[in-house]
Amino acid sequence: MGLLDSMLGSVLNSQLGGGQGGGQQSGAGGLDALLPAVIGMLANNGQGGGLGGLMEKFNQAGMGDVLGSWIGSGQNAPISGADLGAVLGGDTMGDLAAQLGMSQNDAAGQLAQVLPGLIDKLTPRGNAPEGGFGNAGDLFGMIGGLLQQK
Repeated sequence: MGLLDSMLGSVLNSQLGGGQGGGQQSGAGGLDALLPAVIGMLANNGQGGGLGGLMEKFNQAGMGDVLGSWIGSGQNAPISGADLGAVLGGDTMGDLAAQLGMSQNDAAGQLAQVLPGLIDKLTPRGNAPEGGFGNAGDLFGMIGGLLQQK
């Protein structure tokens, strides 16, 4: 969970006007863009169709149980970058990789490390919110609240 906390803290700091603050960045230059990209995917007003759109993609790929484990209250099932890339599709992964400034394989690997934990934290009661996670601003607020609980 260290990568998630580090990445969320770094990205939220820059998104909320905290500046560079410490400059401790991972070697992958795209990490600062990962959270906004994920929020774009999960937000109701984002290009990914929100949580419902993501659920549909996982179900179509026969991996609905994997996403369900992230939402549920039990252990999170792992997902490989290759499997996640297959679920999301080449167009989505290409767009994400371009946003992050890295290859599709690297982008899928980074996303596979972050997405399960983030969705798990955003669904603490083990149920998907009926209306999704809300818009991008709502999601940034939810994630900010999670970080303040530490």
